[in-house]
Amino acid sequence: MFGMIGIAVTFAMVFGGYVMAGGKMGVILHSLPYEMMMIGGAAVGSFLLSNETAVIKHALGGLGRSLKGPKWHEADLQDVLCLLFQLLRIARASPVELESHVEDPANSAIFQAYPKILKDEHAVSLITDTLRSSSLNYDDPYQVEEMLSQRIGLMNEEEMHAPHALQNMADALPALGIVAAVLGVIKTMSAIDQPPEVLGGMIGGALVGTFLGVFLAYALVAPFAQRLQAVVKQDQAFYDVIKSVLVAGLHQHATNLCVEVGRQAAPDHVRPSFGSLETALRDLKRAS
Repeated sequence: MFGMIGIAVTFAMVFGGYVMAGGKMGVILHSLPYEMMMIGGAAVGSFLLSNETAVIKHALGGLGRSLKGPKWHEADLQDVLCLLFQLLRIARASPVELESHVEDPANSAIFQAYPKILKDEHAVSLITDTLRSSSLNYDDPYQVEEMLSQRIGLMNEEEMHAPHALQNMADALPALGIVAAVLGVIKTMSAIDQPPEVLGGMIGGALVGTFLGVFLAYALVAPFAQRLQAVVKQDQAFYDVIKSVLVAGLHQHATNLCVEVGRQAAPDHVRPSFGSLETALRDLKRAS
């Protein structure tokens, strides 16, 4: 919501201020299609040239993701802590019973209680692979912590390709605007015998290219890239919470303490309160 408000405010302030200062929108609107074709087309072409298919898909999806905001919220963090609490209890009470949940999470009653988490392949594989490895005696907490950190780091690196690609496009747009402006000047110089009012309009149209390149770079594409980067970082914190709980479990801490370690690993603005988490865990104990 705030993303759309930001875009509206940007356009209103820039073009509203221009009109209020006596500027004529006709000059911009006349040149806009041609300048946008040159600048936007070159930007898209260089974007396609410099990125792989997977990065391009992530970047396109990232535009909507940056407007929607982070995927994981406080309620989701509480859900994953409750999920891990149940799995760790089963792992310690009956490792054989845990196997069915780990090997087939899609048909696990525990995982099915949290459909949003179940749909996330990264979260499910992170949990099930770690619990499966620990059941096969790969349970050294320091080795597992290093392995999980590397795995989450790779996930984060892949997710960061999209915002970096958008930022590279933003960095290129001002230069592409200058290219369009130079072409406009070349066109103007070829009509140097025209009256001053005609030349003035042509020069103004050429400068639209410079304006458009800078405007697109710093008012639209760069903010989208920065917002997407912030969203990715917050979503990655969800997996750090999972790592913290699993590693605490391998240290043989009490199950409640493992969950508390994960809760404290969450960012402040999405961290579940101690009271709400305790209530949820108490309800789970009663249900079982």
